[in-house]
Amino acid sequence: MTTLTAPTVRLGTRPSPMAMEQTTRFAVTFRTRHPDATLDIHTITSEGDAHRGPLSQIGGKGAFTCRADEHLLDGRVAATIACAKDLPSAHDRAPGITVGAVLPREDPRDVLVLPAGHPPTTLADLPPGTRVGTSAPRRTALLRALYPKLTPVPIRGNADSRLARLDAGEIGADVMIAALAGLRRLGLADRACEVLDPTVWLPAAGAGIIVVEHRAEDTATGELLAPLTHPATRVLLDAERAALAGLQGGCLTAASAHATLDETGRVTVHAAVLNPTGGPALYADASGPAEQAAEIGLDAARTLLDAGAARLLAITPE
Repeated sequence: MTTLTAPTVRLGTRPSPMAMEQTTRFAVTFRTRHPDATLDIHTITSEGDAHRGPLSQIGGKGAFTCRADEHLLDGRVAATIACAKDLPSAHDRAPGITVGAVLPREDPRDVLVLPAGHPPTTLADLPPGTRVGTSAPRRTALLRALYPKLTPVPIRGNADSRLARLDAGEIGADVMIAALAGLRRLGLADRACEVLDPTVWLPAAGAGIIVVEHRAEDTATGELLAPLTHPATRVLLDAERAALAGLQGGCLTAASAHATLDETGRVTVHAAVLNPTGGPALYADASGPAEQAAEIGLDAARTLLDAGAARLLAITPE
């Protein structure tokens, strides 16, 4: 009589408090769905975690996934978990990695965060010259376009350490921009002083979406992960990632792609290429049936390129 061995999945994750929180939540879902399987969580310290200078020096936010990709491709882990907005596009990654599970989307909006004890205010009401901390070219371009009186400055570190340094006056910025979903994962949503309107303050592609990836050839892990996918969020992710890929964009691109799905099953992609200097941006919308999500995202990207987006994409962010 043959005894079947329960499957084991070794999951790689960054060791930051936010990454560990999202990993723990995924682990609960995985173990509930697969009570006979073993999920072994393995922490991976990335180059982005260790580097203290500008991310542009080490390849942008892709520095957070490069080492995890190495662990995945050489078999040290069977799967990795990450925020979709931090994943490089396919043209910036080694081949052989695929998305196995897409978790339900959380709030994609950005927020203004003030130092502890600062009187409530808004971006519009901050005094001229206020230093606004962010490491994202998208946020920097939006600041320059919408609030030219303010001064964007680069900041680094995990969300919890950035908050601590902001409160201590040690971060080099007077206020900062953060992701609402990230603050909620840390139990710090009350630090959001102003939630920024996503129709004006455009979200990042993949914002608020957690994905679990595996080696494309590892069908056994893929079969375990597939039932954990939230179908509607997968549609949104495919559309947004396709739009970014169509622009040959990535972690250092001042661009936005945000998709919505209506009750009829129609997906709409709102995409934009921003001007890193704060000048006029280009915008495009595309819509169609959810089963064509990736093609719809590409349509939005093609419209932007036809409108001259390559000129803006060629501007190197400061």
